[in-house]
Amino acid sequence: MVAKPSPDFLAQVRGYGLTTAEISYWMPDHPKLIQLFVWQTYDLAPGFPELHRFLDHWRREIEATLHSIRVAHQHLIRPAEFRAVDGVITIN
Repeated sequence: MVAKPSPDFLAQVRGYGLTTAEISYWMPDHPKLIQLFVWQTYDLAPGFPELHRFLDHWRREIEATLHSIRVAHQHLIRPAEFRAVDGVITIN
C-alpha cells in the first residue's frame, strides 16, 4: 500500500504558506470593547484569496464590525529545502 501525501503537504508544494490573521473587532452591543480573533489557514501570498473569502463571509454573516487585521505569512517549504536524496544511510 502506497501512502498518500496529506492535502496540507500538497498545498505547501504548490506554493501555499501558513497564513495567520489577527482580527480586531467589536460587537454592536459593546462598541467600546475591542475583541481579538485569530484565524489560520494555508493561503497564497500576496493575494491571500482564502483570507479574502473568509473576510467576505465575516462581513455577510457575522454582526461584528471589523476594526483592524494583522496578517503574518510564512512559506513552510521552499524550493531550496525540498530535494531528492539518492542513497541510503545506515546507522548502527
